Amino acid sequence: MDYKSSLIQDGNPLENLEKQLICPICLEMFTKPVVILPCQHNLCRKCANDIFQAANPYWSSRGGSMSMTGGRFRCPSCRHEVIMDRHGVYGLQRNLLVENIIDIYKLECSSRPLQKGSHPMCKEHEDEKINIYCLTCEMPTCSMCKVFGAHQACEVAPLQSVFQGQKTELSNCISMLVAGNDRVQTIITQLEDSSRMTKENSHRVKEELSQKFDVLYAILDEKKSELLQRITQEQEEKLSFIEALIQQYREQLDKSTKLVETAIQSLDEPGGAIFLLSAKKLIKSIVEASKGCQLGKTEQGFENMDYFTLDLEHIADTLRTIDFGTDEEEEEFIEEDQEEEESTEGKEEGHQ
Repeated sequence: MDYKSSLIQDGNPLENLEKQLICPICLEMFTKPVVILPCQHNLCRKCANDIFQAANPYWSSRGGSMSMTGGRFRCPSCRHEVIMDRHGVYGLQRNLLVENIIDIYKLECSSRPLQKGSHPMCKEHEDEKINIYCLTCEMPTCSMCKVFGAHQACEVAPLQSVFQGQKTELSNCISMLVAGNDRVQTIITQLEDSSRMTKENSHRVKEELSQKFDVLYAILDEKKSELLQRITQEQEEKLSFIEALIQQYREQLDKSTKLVETAIQSLDEPGGAIFLLSAKKLIKSIVEASKGCQLGKTEQGFENMDYFTLDLEHIADTLRTIDFGTDEEEEEFIEEDQEEEESTEGKEEGHQ
């Protein structure tokens, strides 16, 4: 990253530099930053390890037996997936350049006074800085508004405490939403597998049906076409339902991903007052999106097509009445044949 050119273009270089040194997980300045290859994004080593452990719960720790060779790690910034070696996060390279920049930044900030005019001012009292938060009206304001202005009867709190509280809440919401996106992606994968299995099973029963009909093709040609059409219709209905679910989950995933990006951009805002102007609405949107997936799912065995089976051991005269049936119907048919045979034998014995 070209820090120098970015700082030259920005009127406040320290503020711009600070944005580049914030971890997207803990929202604090990097601590022992590691580089996620090959996307080159940075994370605190502890934050990266927490994400890795959550995604790979059965991966042995460094003090364990190392029974596994590695695990999967998905970058929270760009969603790029990396296959880790047996060392896990501790095998990632430390970003010493970023660590040195952080040290220089902290040293510069400690010796530099706060610039005037960098803090938002109250619209009602132009000489007063916005330094408190009205809990009743849910908006930042100034001390004069509390003493003499529109917020005299309101309950207020220090701006910094509300700022830190809502920033922490937003960070937690982002973590929940990212985890929800992973679950949605898993459901999409399962639905895609279900679609493939439905196609394979449909193809298999069609082949079995065709082989049986070939034996008596001359008589069963018309019936064969009818039954194949029913299987195809069942396949199309199932695939249409599954593909519609996949599309719905993908749309939800796209919305959630865009919401995460918006939230991360909001976290880059260093000003408490500016941040709070949009934080409440953003947190509400993320909480609603994180409540869980309300979309439908396929039931277990949905892709099964085995109920389209035939037993062709029947008399040729009854072939035109063949249909997909249950075992109970077949047993009733056999019992009726046996009763007819016993009745015929009884009549013959009576004549004798």
